[in-house]
Amino acid sequence: MSYVQEVIAAVKKRDPGQPEFHQTVEEVLTSLEPVIERHPEYAATRLLDRLVEPERQVMFRVPWEDDQGNVHVNRGFRVQFNSAIGPYKGGLRFHPSVNLGIIKFLGFEQTFKNSLTGLPIGGGKGGSDFDPKGKSDREVMRFCQSFMLGLAQHIGPDIDVPAGDIGVGGREIGFLYGQYKRIKNATEAGVLTGKGIPYGGSLGRTEATGYGLIYFLKEMLSDHGLDLAGQTAVISGSGNVAIYACEKAQQYGAKVVAMSDSDGYIHDQKGIDLKLIKQLKEVERKRIKEYKNFHPEAEYNENYRGIWNIKCDLALPCATQNEINEQEAGTLIEGGVIAVAEGANMPSTNEAVRLFLEHKVLFGPAKAANAGGVATSALEMCQNSMRLAWSFEEVDQKLHGIMVNIYRMAKEAAREYGMDGNYVAGANISGFQKVAASMLAQGIY
Repeated sequence: MSYVQEVIAAVKKRDPGQPEFHQTVEEVLTSLEPVIERHPEYAATRLLDRLVEPERQVMFRVPWEDDQGNVHVNRGFRVQFNSAIGPYKGGLRFHPSVNLGIIKFLGFEQTFKNSLTGLPIGGGKGGSDFDPKGKSDREVMRFCQSFMLGLAQHIGPDIDVPAGDIGVGGREIGFLYGQYKRIKNATEAGVLTGKGIPYGGSLGRTEATGYGLIYFLKEMLSDHGLDLAGQTAVISGSGNVAIYACEKAQQYGAKVVAMSDSDGYIHDQKGIDLKLIKQLKEVERKRIKEYKNFHPEAEYNENYRGIWNIKCDLALPCATQNEINEQEAGTLIEGGVIAVAEGANMPSTNEAVRLFLEHKVLFGPAKAANAGGVATSALEMCQNSMRLAWSFEEVDQKLHGIMVNIYRMAKEAAREYGMDGNYVAGANISGFQKVAASMLAQGIY
């Protein structure tokens, strides 16, 4: 058994019941086989054994009171995975599906994604099994304040810098930051990113993940003689990533015909009315089925996974992990999809990814294609440290440059190891090399 397979087997034995974590470890480490063969020092220092074990895992109780005076108890998590190249950096996810295994998978992925940005940030992730859906603002505030009581002692501008993720937007970040300030009796703007503009946020942060996804996709298409203009796109999700991926894709001339939420999907052959989606989702916090009340000619289907049955040129999964399985990948391939770019974290199963690669579908993996959000979070940290505020254009220009550079690094790393065109392997290898070199330089810890 090779060193890589030995580590994968050990992870599955040590961490049973964490399938998402097993999945990402297997996907990443398998693609690193040629790198490990070329660098025997990694095996000699058991570097992979250390890489797959978080530096710190924190779990805590989060009690809170609803508007009727009932007390609820949720679990809070923060997994600080790797700080070899900088303070831990990664979002907080509030969703009923959250458990330790999911947070570990996200933190592991985040380590390589953050490395790819070229910025000095390590990998971490956190969250809670709390569901903000249907809660009042005051209930969300009370939960966030209780959550921060458990988290505050473990984070800081030079230690660990959380941001938003599924279920955690500007409202939640504001409540979390206000409570952190009260606990610390200090203004440490760099402790959280995704903040509101008036109190240390960065212009362009809201749009960053979705915009960055399209910048990566455009570069990938252009490198193969293709253009975004005139392409038909399907985007799953209707949260922050999906909305701004849709916006930028439309600006480049693509026709987005479908979006979804956890209840179902809307298919509008004329092209998605993004202004309406923004109103429903960002302002009124309603379900996507309401879209049909304004566009009765559009189709609504309650099977949200059925969105991948729609024929399209570009598939952009921006909802959640494992939303495209092998069967759905096959359906997309039969429909003539030419490119898939992942806006969510690990939205395609390993089997689906293999099928896309076997059929020569251009594939932008999440850790590369959706790195724009964390890259802009790091730019927000820079502005907080310097007590400066850059214009939207300055931030967007930096984001564009980072995403183009990520594509090129993934491309070159894949080519160097004889896997030309495999951006999954290229992103894993490129992200790993920087982390590995830093870990070796800092000794055994």
